[in-house]
Amino acid sequence: MIKLRTLVAATLALAAAGAFAQAASAPAATPGIDQRQANQEKRIDQGIASGQLNKRETRRLDREQRAIDRAENKAKSDGTVSAAKRRRLHKMQNHASRDIHRQKHDAQTAPAAKL
Repeated sequence: MIKLRTLVAATLALAAAGAFAQAASAPAATPGIDQRQANQEKRIDQGIASGQLNKRETRRLDREQRAIDRAENKAKSDGTVSAAKRRRLHKMQNHASRDIHRQKHDAQTAPAAKL
């Protein structure tokens, strides 16, 4: 029984070490940027559902999100995302976040749906 536990513990340790090595060897991974993109897209969807965003605002915000996606893909294209590239992506996301907030809280609203 003790040998089985030792074997299981050793297997788990090797799996964890492998996962850590893979994460360390993948400098092009951008999970924080990806999560923030998902959050911003969710905010846009909530603005559409609540009527806080009209079609024009939605198109503009979606276009801005696509530009960030393209910039992220370009940053990853050489296999690494440098600190400067990450700063640029964060700056783009900060700008997009402000735009989402401003558009959701301005006086413009989507027209009420006709029944």
